[in-house]
Amino acid sequence: MPKIAYSEADRKQIRKALIDAGLELFSKQGIQHTTVEQIYTRVGISRTFFYSFFPAKEDLVVQAFYRQQPQMLAYAQKLMDDPALNWREGARQFLHNICYGGQSRFAILSVEEQQLLSKCLTGENRQTFLERRLAFFTEMLHILGVDAGPQEVKLLGNLVFSAAIVCKAIPDTLPFLFADAADEMTGFQIEAILDYMETLRKQ
Repeated sequence: MPKIAYSEADRKQIRKALIDAGLELFSKQGIQHTTVEQIYTRVGISRTFFYSFFPAKEDLVVQAFYRQQPQMLAYAQKLMDDPALNWREGARQFLHNICYGGQSRFAILSVEEQQLLSKCLTGENRQTFLERRLAFFTEMLHILGVDAGPQEVKLLGNLVFSAAIVCKAIPDTLPFLFADAADEMTGFQIEAILDYMETLRKQ
């Protein structure tokens, strides 16, 4: 017999499970290729019950990104604490993981996904999202040992995620870029970002 009444603790646990399932699927197969049905089926609830937690898929996407941020920071800290890696090797591995995934896969929004999400973020939600992004990048750079002011943080945030977005967009979204030079381009961008980070570390 199906359970009808859920306690507040039950709902909190289900909401967490939905965010975790969404983040895992987003990371593995992309946000566009992940359906609401895949998420709520994995958690074992109905479509109607899913929408009592998140009015739209994009609302879950935002919460999944909030959940992902501390995971990314923990991964950066792990690399910085690894005695087998010097600073540049650790930072390079972190940036490479953001662009390509790997053992610690991170969900990165494509151009189309950003446009869709932007339409759903309005007013206070948009401001909160932007503030949390800035706080995340500031903490990320702090872990990497980079002392940066607000504008430098924003510049590095743009550089890092534009490299990841373009890497993800070739060849489907950006078919006129040379796909066979994509990895070399991403590698060049990562090294240029590391060079800039090193100048800030020396200041």
